[in-house]
Amino acid sequence: MNEHLPTLLLQILLVGFTPGPANIYALTMSLRHGRKISLVMWLGMLVGFSIAVSAMALLTHLLGVAFGSYVGYMKVLGAAYIFYLAYWIWRSGGANKTAKSRECGFVSGMLVQLTNAKMLLFDLTVFSTFVLPYSDRLEDLFEAAAWLLIAGPGANLTWLMAGDVMRNFFLRYGRQVDHFSAIALVLCALYLLCF
Repeated sequence: MNEHLPTLLLQILLVGFTPGPANIYALTMSLRHGRKISLVMWLGMLVGFSIAVSAMALLTHLLGVAFGSYVGYMKVLGAAYIFYLAYWIWRSGGANKTAKSRECGFVSGMLVQLTNAKMLLFDLTVFSTFVLPYSDRLEDLFEAAAWLLIAGPGANLTWLMAGDVMRNFFLRYGRQVDHFSAIALVLCALYLLCF
């Protein structure tokens, strides 16, 4: 895998930092609740991502590429959860909440990552493209999983911090930002279902 590391890192940066369900959720929660409360949610995202990527590495090791046929079910589950998030954000329409709530807690962050089909498909792609053709060792899969932490939680934290910087804008245009975020999440869910 070492000779393919530059290509892997480029793919991680391109896919991880583009808008997706977890990044949009991190941005929205930071806009609504600020950095301090949103960091608790981000810790949930970190744990959820770590659990999901470890499970994907283990399943890829045990089942090989045949595991890919089951990812379609995760796409549907992930899309359903993204639709739920979009509905919830649209309905709340710019409500300014400074108190901690269930929407921005550890568990919500963890659930976003555990149902994030974009991340699960990307993990499977990385494992089947950059590891399995060269090695079937579990250690190599977990090494790639460690690099994937840049794409998931690293990108989520970047989007969360961007939301914190733009928070004053949100306080002024909260309803419009929420509606835009909800539409972006719906587009993510539709993309998952259609492609």
